[in-house]
Amino acid sequence: RPRPTRRRPQHLCLDKGFDYDEPRALAEEFGFTLHLRTRGEEVRAKRHARAKAHRWVVERTHSWLHRFRSILIRWAKKSANYLALLHLALAIITWRHALPG
Repeated sequence: RPRPTRRRPQHLCLDKGFDYDEPRALAEEFGFTLHLRTRGEEVRAKRHARAKAHRWVVERTHSWLHRFRSILIRWAKKSANYLALLHLALAIITWRHALPG
């Protein structure tokens, strides 16, 4: 990652869980432009926006994986079998999203 400069600032987006002094000080120390809403401000903005909430890529992927019960609750005792189920589930998810429509 390039170092932040005045000409090319690096942005750091955080949620309300990081709304205290230490993350703010670290972001300032490392030269990041901090995007952090306070606890009450985030709730008010969501109410007035009436827009669909955006989910992080990791959260969305975990949600898709949790639809497969054998992965959500690990029934396989051997790690190779669990890894094979995980690869199969990811292949199915990729195949479903690659289909048109």
